[in-house]
Amino acid sequence: MIRLADDLGHLSYDVAGDGPPVVLVHAGVADHRMWDDVVPGLAERYTVIRHDLRGFGESAPPAGPYSDVDDLRRLLDHLGHDRVRIVGASWGGRVAVDFTLAHPERVHSLALFSAPWPGYDWSAEMHAYDGAETAALAAGDVDAATQINLDMWLRGPGREWDDVPAGLADRVREPMRISLVNMAVRDEHGQGPGSADLAAVAVPTLVGVGKLDVADFQDIARRYAAEIPGATLVEFPAAAHLIALDAPAELAEQLVPFLAR
Repeated sequence: MIRLADDLGHLSYDVAGDGPPVVLVHAGVADHRMWDDVVPGLAERYTVIRHDLRGFGESAPPAGPYSDVDDLRRLLDHLGHDRVRIVGASWGGRVAVDFTLAHPERVHSLALFSAPWPGYDWSAEMHAYDGAETAALAAGDVDAATQINLDMWLRGPGREWDDVPAGLADRVREPMRISLVNMAVRDEHGQGPGSADLAAVAVPTLVGVGKLDVADFQDIARRYAAEIPGATLVEFPAAAHLIALDAPAELAEQLVPFLAR
């Protein structure tokens, strides 16, 4: 990983391949490594850029107010990329949407998978998850909070652990733990999601969701597909929230022709 230092700490990033630039923005319970199984296929055709958001993976927790959208713009400026294809998962999907709305001239196409919806009326299931996570963190039990998140976002509500591909929990546990340790400082300094009109998105858009994900996110994906002009919705039958981990081949099968548009 390469470091880009600034007044707030540093961003860590990785670049692979050659061709038009594609940015992969990770989920809020992971880091850049969630894309590991997708990158080789994309790097045959594209320059693939991945970074750890502040307080995730190898990027330092923020030392003051920050915006994930501004951080992404700064990274692309540093790398000399004026216009990119942008792909985001979960919170990274929302970052991708907000970047597209803030800098439409810099986005060639947009793909978002399992992205949240600002102000969504969350289900009882989501409130129960949030309460359990909050209680575990308040008790200082980061390991318990990590397991709660593994159950919710990797296993998902629709399957047992025996049904989860072997080794995925071990891959996600450390990045997830780091995200939880730094959650408070990110919440203190981070800028929340934007509220701009999705009808203003004027680039080709792909929306994806796992059929094994929380029902809230399946509903949200349909909302994004309905409100972004011309968006295409794709569902992944064998995936929960983290599609790039559960179904990387199926994800690449959708992404490669979409990005080539």
